[in-house]
Amino acid sequence: MNSNQSTSNNSMIVNWINGQLTATEATRTAPVYNPATGAVSRTVALTSVDEVNKAVEAAAKAFPAWSATPAVRRVRVLFAFRDWIERNMDRLAMAITAEHGKTFDDAKGEVQRGLEVVEFACGIPQLLKGEFTEQVGTGIDAWSVRQPIGVCAGITPFNFPVMVPCWMYPVAIACGNTFVLKPSERDPSPSLLMAQGLKECGLPDGVFNVVQGDKEAVDALLTHPKVAAVSFVGSTPVAKYIHETASKNGKRAQALGGAKNHLVVMPDADLDQAVDALIGAAYGSAGERCMAISVAIAVGNVADTLVQRIAEKAREIRVAPGDSKNAEMGPLVTAAHLEKVRGYVECGVAEGAKLVVDGRGLKVAGHEQGFYIGPCLFDHVSLSMKIYREEIFGPVLSIVRVQNFDEALDVIHSHSFANGVALFTRDGDTAREFGSRIQVGMVGINVPIPVPMAFHSFGGWKESLFGDHHIHGPEGVRFYTRYKAFTQRWPKGIRTGAEFVMPTMK
Repeated sequence: MNSNQSTSNNSMIVNWINGQLTATEATRTAPVYNPATGAVSRTVALTSVDEVNKAVEAAAKAFPAWSATPAVRRVRVLFAFRDWIERNMDRLAMAITAEHGKTFDDAKGEVQRGLEVVEFACGIPQLLKGEFTEQVGTGIDAWSVRQPIGVCAGITPFNFPVMVPCWMYPVAIACGNTFVLKPSERDPSPSLLMAQGLKECGLPDGVFNVVQGDKEAVDALLTHPKVAAVSFVGSTPVAKYIHETASKNGKRAQALGGAKNHLVVMPDADLDQAVDALIGAAYGSAGERCMAISVAIAVGNVADTLVQRIAEKAREIRVAPGDSKNAEMGPLVTAAHLEKVRGYVECGVAEGAKLVVDGRGLKVAGHEQGFYIGPCLFDHVSLSMKIYREEIFGPVLSIVRVQNFDEALDVIHSHSFANGVALFTRDGDTAREFGSRIQVGMVGINVPIPVPMAFHSFGGWKESLFGDHHIHGPEGVRFYTRYKAFTQRWPKGIRTGAEFVMPTMK
């Protein structure tokens, strides 16, 4: 998607390095679209390796002083940044809507969930406390501390340009690290708003940097010797590549991949609740969420009624530009992604699934060139179909019919992704059994999108996560710090001389 085309009322989106916007020296650029109209709105610079190196060097230079800054002073910057986000919530949300396309209310919800991680990070001093044991041996004490690891990098996706970066950098910098963010080139503007906000709140130059770009910038971060850790959220093939490449280069890595989230509807479920949950979870944000429900598993005789009621409500969803007051679903992010999603729908039809609701012909009056597709609903989907096996990342919901609870578990466990899952039932024993047996990272009981709050941690299993740590929350603190153990004795009396056996505590 490289382009140097000029557009009317166009401006270049550049990097933020060492506390300031960089000069525009890019030899490669990419267009940034307004998904509602299909027009190019701005241009983003695609960062060279040299520019990435400058950002990493700025972060490395800032690290010694920032890591030595008392934690209580570090989080005072974040307390101020928390207030800044609240004051600028509408501004951030509008920047998301303008380049991503999601509705303004949905964008505000994204900013709110990012804000909650900033609030969690404000309590980092409590979580950085180590442990102390007096007299582990005669005259010997032992204790442990957690210390920052250095320059950290975040590589984030287009679907949450504020929230997902907030899963990373507030925790990292609160722990005493410095940070380089590589946002998606599809919606890069929010990254610079956050950088400017942090500077206004007193963050020292070099602690937080932004490099725009594509794979060239990503590879430069993955191989740079001064980058200590890499966090990533995106598709599974890229997540696997990120994890392998970062690990080969001696870096700590957490890489969150794709998803095919299932929602199981038991025969005893509250159908009103289940249908509303599926409509919001499948079609909210046009399905461009890693926690979107893309498969409903209808158990027993519930399927016919469930499909009918979902279809009725799906046809009523108001699709419009994200900044429209009555919009419930906006456009997809780019024309290329729109064609990809349409291709999946065509493939589902060709493979024999029943297309109950077909949104491919949707046109929004006055925005005919926008990247719109209406809600799509498939019934009688089999596990061998491409629309079941692969992550579509669009407003496409598949219905899989099973006979009983155990068959529903087998369906879920047969999939290579294990990010999120939900069960709708009125029976507590069924819910408890489901929670105990299900092999998925995040579980909702009568909750369709079980995204953990900031003081818990987010992450899937199997091919939805590569690495040992989930993201943000307590797991984030562990990822962005190193554990150091001390054993100390102050000699007194007569020295006994050298000891040549394994030391033991006496």
